[in-house]
Amino acid sequence: MLSPFSKKRTTIIYYIIIWMAVFLNHFSILNSFLVNDLNIAIVDSFVYNFIYCLIGMGIWYPIQYINIDESSIGKIIQNHVITAMITSAIWVYSGYFILSNLYASDELYLQFLNDSIVWRFNIGIIYYSILVSLYYVIFYYRSFRTKLEKENRLQTLVKEAELKSLKYQINPHFIFNSLNSISSLTISDPEKAREMSTNLSTFLRKTLASNEIQKIKLKEEIENIKLYLEIEKVRFGERLEFILNISDDCEKFEIPNMILQPIVENAIKHGVYESIEKVTINFNCKLEGENISITVSNNFDPTSVSDIGEGIGLKNIRDRLNLIYKRTDLISISKESDLFEVSLLIPKIPAHK
Repeated sequence: MLSPFSKKRTTIIYYIIIWMAVFLNHFSILNSFLVNDLNIAIVDSFVYNFIYCLIGMGIWYPIQYINIDESSIGKIIQNHVITAMITSAIWVYSGYFILSNLYASDELYLQFLNDSIVWRFNIGIIYYSILVSLYYVIFYYRSFRTKLEKENRLQTLVKEAELKSLKYQINPHFIFNSLNSISSLTISDPEKAREMSTNLSTFLRKTLASNEIQKIKLKEEIENIKLYLEIEKVRFGERLEFILNISDDCEKFEIPNMILQPIVENAIKHGVYESIEKVTINFNCKLEGENISITVSNNFDPTSVSDIGEGIGLKNIRDRLNLIYKRTDLISISKESDLFEVSLLIPKIPAHK
């Protein structure tokens, strides 16, 4: 992990400001109680604090090799005590060497310098302890952030994989139904079978081309639905009617790709397939605040259909909406007499990941 000083210039600025505050404190103590010479107090404070300022920047690196998670407490304490003592000794000796040469003729200061070696050494230990504690906080904060980012990326990948899995479940189901229809028509009406095969090929080409897209404009989704219905109308003819009622505000609204396909499939499966009467699929969409409300309804023969409920396709929609918007109340299903209705509420903004 990179040193905090190598990532942001502001970190170095804050670090220097802190050491300037330590320098001023050091200077005021020397000038008030220990050294009567102003210049000596300034130089003494500057030399020792400047040296530890440089040493302190290097203390970050031992943190990388003395990891709390990988070592015992005893070993960690032992390593830091040894490092603190070595660091403090280097600091005291370096400052002593410089100052003793600068003020070689000042016997009073040299005596003070000699007498202060022990407490300077202890101060060096304190400096080390403070910096190590601070660095551990930074180290584990960064590790936590990195781990959190990795988990978020993983959750995003998992979510995308789940969404793709749910979306891809639609195609095999639809293809199976369409191929059955084509198979039936090859004997009864070969011309219609060819027409249906061509429409199916066009539909699949267009659908597969947009499989990687998670969201699509409602207008484009409706175009896909119309193409799908053209395939089914080859078989059912006038028995299938599709009525659109969409406000202009809705057309450019983005919705999850292929979210409507299972609803229309469900209407045909439980409506047209099971009835000899004409089945009308009504599609209504209107803007409700920041959301759009989509309602798909169809009539059916209640004597032929014993149970119309939440099948695989509609459960697929519920799961996808929950993954995208983190809500379970965006789809509702109702059945009254001979009318089956599915209502969707699509928010404008997906939930945060």
